[in-house]
Formats: sequence, C-alpha cells, structure tokens
Amino acid sequence: MPTYHIEMFEGRTPEQKKKLVAEVTRVTVEVLGGSAESVDIIIHEVKRDNWATGGKLWSEPRS
Repeated sequence: MPTYHIEMFEGRTPEQKKKLVAEVTRVTVEVLGGSAESVDIIIHEVKRDNWATGGKLWSEPRS
C-alpha cells in the first residue's frame, strides 16, 4: 500500500491532522483496497518563511 507525504504549513491542530489522516486512509482503502494498517502517512510541517510561490515567500503579505 502507499506511503503519503503531505506537506503543509505548520499551525494545524492535532485534531485537524487526526481527521486528515483518517480520511486519507479511508479513501485509500475504499479506492485501492487493502487494510488501513498498511497505509502510511508522513506529515511535513513547513514554516511560511520556508515556502514560496510565484517568487514570493508565504510569510510576506499577499495581495
């Protein structure tokens, strides 16, 4: 079964992350079959000053 790497900004609550991994696992089992125990999910939390889109850091004000 798959291993998912989820990259997102830091700041989510443990409850939000728990719900996220439960839903990703549920959909994986529904679509691919197998057991929930075989789905691995790794969450990488990134600070906004370490992520940029369009040449602009996410820690900078957006227009």
